[in-house]
Amino acid sequence: MFASAAEALQFIREKQIAMVDLKIVGLAGQWLHLSIPAAQFSAKHFEEGVGYDGSSGSGFTTVEAGDVNALPQPETAFLDPFWERPTLSFLCDTITADTHQPFSSDPRTIARRAVAYLRSTGIADEAWMGPEFEFHIFDRVETVNEPYHLGVRIACSETHSDGVTAPIPLKGGYFRVPPTEHFHNLRSEITLLLESMGIAVRYHHHEVGAPGQCEIEVNLAPLVRAADQAMIIKYVIKNVARRHGKLATFMPKPLFGEAGNGMHVHQRLTRGGRPLFFDEHRRNYANLSTLALQYTAGLLRHGQSLTALTNPSTNSFKRLVEGYEAPVNLFFSLANRSAAIRVPKYAVSPDEKRIEYRPPDFTCNVYLALAAMLLAGVDGVQQQLDPAALNYGPFDVDIAKQSDEFRSRIASVPRSLHDALEALQHDHEFLLRGDVFSNGFIRGWVETKRENEWRVVAIRPHPYEYQLYLDT
Repeated sequence: MFASAAEALQFIREKQIAMVDLKIVGLAGQWLHLSIPAAQFSAKHFEEGVGYDGSSGSGFTTVEAGDVNALPQPETAFLDPFWERPTLSFLCDTITADTHQPFSSDPRTIARRAVAYLRSTGIADEAWMGPEFEFHIFDRVETVNEPYHLGVRIACSETHSDGVTAPIPLKGGYFRVPPTEHFHNLRSEITLLLESMGIAVRYHHHEVGAPGQCEIEVNLAPLVRAADQAMIIKYVIKNVARRHGKLATFMPKPLFGEAGNGMHVHQRLTRGGRPLFFDEHRRNYANLSTLALQYTAGLLRHGQSLTALTNPSTNSFKRLVEGYEAPVNLFFSLANRSAAIRVPKYAVSPDEKRIEYRPPDFTCNVYLALAAMLLAGVDGVQQQLDPAALNYGPFDVDIAKQSDEFRSRIASVPRSLHDALEALQHDHEFLLRGDVFSNGFIRGWVETKRENEWRVVAIRPHPYEYQLYLDT
């Protein structure tokens, strides 16, 4: 929004901004925030930031070395539409409290290092990313996790007839129109609010899932900006839903038997503004350039370890199962939604030519996920990998209908968070290039996810187990 700190400070004075809100992304991928009265906000905040405890909530540091600073970035500013008093929000980098240097584990810093590394290779100077936003809107979600009481109750008006409109049947929500679908006006409100904030929306619609599953698509943007926009979009979706008494969730698999929520990421590279994924000679499959095919092979080759960063939750692997158009097989294809990488059939011009990596979901930290995918693709270019030679396709078939012998030759994504973390432990050298990630970061990520998520879920009884084993 602003080219400089001075421009931001002038805006605050002229527009009578009451509060300045600083938003920080923690390692888990959620925003944290603190607010400062505008009268107390000065140039010093853009130079030194504001101190906070990096051991509490963000996951950055230990208790004994907790102090870090949130440094607002002028170009990320936006007028926050959800506060009662005029509020200007800034996205922040996390820096060290003493030297004010970039904090090595800050997700925005890691994402910027990934782009810097790309440029240092000479392969390209810009990575364009475009996540798709799939989410559910529920009327109410009640959870109970007590030793003598386990359960979840979910209510959604679209699946329960009110006697006036018919409910949407199981997996029957795709492109539904009112009155059967209930959330068109809510999505339009979200869309117009995003447009007013400078985020262009391509379209919105009801998705396959009957109970309030929706999708919003936006244009591709440079990697760090794409991640910033993703955080803003999730924030707007959740808060507009809350304003209407609803709950919006990006949980990958909130309901058994219904479609899950993915974060399909469209990707392409440019150099000097020139698109690099289009085959000018039109000799390659789907008019993908050799560089694009190599990038594709890199993503697929590291697909198993990538899931530890792109799908880092136990719930992620409830979505990554056969059926439901779930991208569990590591191959690529044109317009094939059973493939891990789909080449959009409608993207035919040089500027539009791209690939879509389909396994990720929004339990990821979007900065880390986009950075990791870029590094995997760049590794494929550097190694000059050939996807066909590595049996990554293209396969223009429904894999689920192929023979066991055919399917056995195709690698798949891991089947659990535990397996994904194991894969990351054995395959992460590509993430260390350009010091984008570090061995210490990878080790800490694996240990934290294993102990705080996989293990605590694995040792808890599941309600369905009572149906299976209570009479044992």
